[in-house]
Amino acid sequence: MIVTVTPNPALDITYTVAALRPHASHRVDTVHEQAGGKGVNVARVLHTLGRRTAAVLPLGGASGAAVRADLDRAGLSSLTIPLAGGVTRRTVAVVDRDDATMLGEPGPELSGKEWSALVAGVESLLPTTQALVLSGSLPRGVRPDAYGELVRLARAHGVPVVLDAAGPALTEALEAGPTVIKPNAAELREATGIDDPALAAEELAKAGARTVVASLGPDGLLAVTPVGCWRARLSPPADIRGNPTGAGDAAVAALAMGLADRTPLPQALSHAVALSAATVRAPYAGMFDRRSYERCLTQVRIVPA
Repeated sequence: MIVTVTPNPALDITYTVAALRPHASHRVDTVHEQAGGKGVNVARVLHTLGRRTAAVLPLGGASGAAVRADLDRAGLSSLTIPLAGGVTRRTVAVVDRDDATMLGEPGPELSGKEWSALVAGVESLLPTTQALVLSGSLPRGVRPDAYGELVRLARAHGVPVVLDAAGPALTEALEAGPTVIKPNAAELREATGIDDPALAAEELAKAGARTVVASLGPDGLLAVTPVGCWRARLSPPADIRGNPTGAGDAAVAALAMGLADRTPLPQALSHAVALSAATVRAPYAGMFDRRSYERCLTQVRIVPA
């Protein structure tokens, strides 16, 4: 089983428009709501691929009830932590034919008791867990090194961890030694102050991450490990347009599967690139076009970096 943790989940609302223009009124073509947050998106991808998963997340209020209902409809197994007074946030994606614009609410504040309940829930699942995914922002009220606590807990149970976070939520967890971290180019720069992705990834590896897999948009993935470095991308490069919201989460799903199955990293990178591309072509985060995934998988090229 692969467990995903989403400390700051959301009710994702997607508006589809013909073309997004700033400072203008828009006619919305379609409206779609679903359970969201990075770890939920990862769990959705894994479930579609036939993997056994469990999503751990705190929920509260009407939006939290809507998230729980959607998880149940999708058949996604979950362990939910009830919030005494907090309300699950909403995110809005406005998608046109070329790209997506995101609006994200800050989310509720978690009490110490609620965070302890989430940690206890994760610990209860670890004996049967093959890989743990920690994804997204930390909610208000939770200390910046909270992911480090979960990394150490997983390592004590011999469970590998994929951490996909930014800012202090990422840097404060490095000392705990996550198995894989997956920053994007902007997050690399924010964490290190270094513009060159390869040098920035090496800096985060020195700080404690055992493997750094950086997503570089159209340039694919860069992996820095103790035994070698690789670049993975589609070849020839593809002009992929659509909704990139869940592309990074799809890559995390592939990396988590690789850890669970003990797949060599270059092979896991191939699946990560292909899944990311197929997700951009799908209308909503956490979903992917299977034919596109299979086709892209034959087009991924891995080269030493």
